[in-house]
Amino acid sequence: MNDTPAGEHLRQALELVTLGVPVLPLREGKGPFGNCQDCTGTPPRCGGRPNMKSAGTCACPRPCHAWAAASTSVDVVTSAAWTTAWRRAGAVGYHPGGTGVTVVDLDNADAVAWARETLPNTRTVATTRGEHWIYLGTMQSSNGVRPGVDIKSLMSYARWLGPGEGLMIRLPETVTSLPRYVVPAGATAVSPMAPAAWSREVATGCRHTERYVRTGLDKGVAMVVGHREQGAASQAFGVARFLAARHQECPGPCGLEAIGGEIVAAAVSVGVPEPYARRAVDRGFTEAGIPMPSTQVA
Repeated sequence: MNDTPAGEHLRQALELVTLGVPVLPLREGKGPFGNCQDCTGTPPRCGGRPNMKSAGTCACPRPCHAWAAASTSVDVVTSAAWTTAWRRAGAVGYHPGGTGVTVVDLDNADAVAWARETLPNTRTVATTRGEHWIYLGTMQSSNGVRPGVDIKSLMSYARWLGPGEGLMIRLPETVTSLPRYVVPAGATAVSPMAPAAWSREVATGCRHTERYVRTGLDKGVAMVVGHREQGAASQAFGVARFLAARHQECPGPCGLEAIGGEIVAAAVSVGVPEPYARRAVDRGFTEAGIPMPSTQVA
């Protein structure tokens, strides 16, 4: 293998493949290569991966569909179609979710400072402008969860910048709760998901403290978001029933519409159609003895 940049990128990619890391070539500018003609259009003629919601069964031999094309096959990575891309590549990318990890991408010094004050220490990798904090475990990917902070895990790619330093720890709730209101690319929502707004102002008759309600709601939302593959609607029903039951003895109002809206938003963010999510939350409230009109997300 030659020592040109293209050869170095391919060598690095093959080292990662031996470790079971799904890789893909990235062009100059760190973006994925564009889809070929067969993979462009709706639906694509390549036979799979609509909206890149899954790796799919695309018949195209090229590294199309960004993260969904990432491969652990030596034959694929060294194929003629991929070799053309490697010759033009500016970096090696990988699919964090396919590796079983989550990357918290901190894009500037302020974001790094926030992470050091807020998140538990884990393995870190220096980047051009900030750091990647890598946790063991997967979750939905979301951009802009905070200023300068992106989550790269399922249905996403990251640039490979080395193994990093430090002990990797399990994905903490402080990270899984970050993208509570963000709908990932490819998720289907009937209407735009605006952040729900539970606050003391909408809960003037609630007997609980704001911290009590917010803590329970954050934990419930994290549980819903944790069901990325299946079961999010059922989890939303259970969370709604549990949280609503806490307010049975309150004089009211308790702002349950806003609480329900946050649970719906969490379910939609991992791919549950919004009408299903609303029905699940409404049923949860009803079973807790607090029937209410159809839940709104905003």
